[in-house]
Amino acid sequence: MSGIYLHIPFCKQACHYCDFHFSTSTRKKSRLVDMLCREMILRKSEIPASVETIYFGGGTPSLLSSEELQQIFETIFSNFQVAEDAEITLEANPDDLSEEKIAQLAASPVNRLSIGVQSFFEDDLKLMNRAHNETEALESLQAAKKHFENISIDLIYGIPGLTDEKWKENLKIALELEIPHISSYALTIEADTALEKFIEKGKLQPVEDEQYRRQFDILVQTLTQAGFEHYEFSNYGKTGFHSRNNMAYWLGKPYLGVGPSAHSFDGKQRKWNISNNSIYINSLEMEKIPQETEELSINDRYNEYVMTRLRTKFGVNVLELEQDFGKKYRDYFERNAENFLQQELMLRSDLVYLITKKGKFLSDGIAADLFYID
Repeated sequence: MSGIYLHIPFCKQACHYCDFHFSTSTRKKSRLVDMLCREMILRKSEIPASVETIYFGGGTPSLLSSEELQQIFETIFSNFQVAEDAEITLEANPDDLSEEKIAQLAASPVNRLSIGVQSFFEDDLKLMNRAHNETEALESLQAAKKHFENISIDLIYGIPGLTDEKWKENLKIALELEIPHISSYALTIEADTALEKFIEKGKLQPVEDEQYRRQFDILVQTLTQAGFEHYEFSNYGKTGFHSRNNMAYWLGKPYLGVGPSAHSFDGKQRKWNISNNSIYINSLEMEKIPQETEELSINDRYNEYVMTRLRTKFGVNVLELEQDFGKKYRDYFERNAENFLQQELMLRSDLVYLITKKGKFLSDGIAADLFYID
C-alpha cells in the first residue's frame, strides 16, 4: 500500500495562524500544475506498489479548475497503479464550494471532501482571517452532502475569546449536519505568523493552557458520546469513515509527496521539496527535482514509530517494535513506560501500550519522553 500527496500552494488570502507554504498569487498556477505532473512522471518508480490513497492538500486545492484537476488525474492514472477503491481526498474551503463546483468535483475521481470550516461563528472566522463566512460554512456542507457521502470538516478550539458554550455549539452544529468525520486542532501560535505578531503587540491575549485542555475534553466527550471513534489525537470518525490517508501516515506506510514543500517517505528515507514556487517550476522545467533527502537512523525511525503510534488507537506493539528495531529498543521502551503506567497515563493490554483517557492531552509529551536519544 502506498499513497500520493499533492501540495497545491495557493490561497485567496493568508489565514492569521497558518505557517504552511502557499502564495496568494495564482499567476503561476497553470505552470505549477504542469510541473506537478512532470514531477510525478519523473518519480513514478518511487511508488512501485498499488496507490490506495491520493490526497490534495495545501494551500487550497479547491482553487484548481476542472481542467487542471483532470490533467493531474490523467497523469496519475497513466503512471501509477491506482486501486479501484482508492480514497481520493481534496481539501476545500467553503467559499469555493458552489453547487456547480461541488458537482464538478463529484464528476471527477475525488470521492472524499475535507472542508476547512474551522468555526461556524463569524467573529472567530474574522479573527483567523478566513476567506469564508458562517453562512458559506453551513451552505457548503449542505450542498456537499447532496453529492458526497464521505465528508470531513476541520474545527479549531483554543481560539482567543472562544467560550466553552460557543465551542459546544460548534460541535452541536457539526453533529446536526451529520458530518461523519471531524478533524479538530488546537489553535497554535506558529512563528512568523500574523497571530504571533498580534499577541506580541498585545492586540490579542494568549490562550491559557487550561482553555485548551478544557475544550479538548469537551471535544472528546461530545464526539465519543455521539458515536465517533477517537482513533487519533486530532481525528474522530464514524464507522467506515476513518481517513485512510491519515491512517497510512500514522502506520508508517510509504507515500510520494509532489509539489513545493511536499514531503515523501519510503520507510527509511524522508525527502522534501523546496518551499518556493518559482524555483520549483524552474527546476522541473529543466527536469531537476528541487529536493533534499534525509536518511533516517534507526533511532529516528524508532522515535517516529513511538510518536505516531501513541497518538492513535493502535498504540505501541512491543513485539512489532522488537521485530522492527531490535530487543534493545523494546527493553528501553518498556523500562521507560513503567512510570507512565504507574501514573495511569498509559495502560498495557497484552503486547500493546496505549495512552489512557487521562493521558490523551499529554500524548505528544509522553512520546517525547520515550524517545531514544544517544
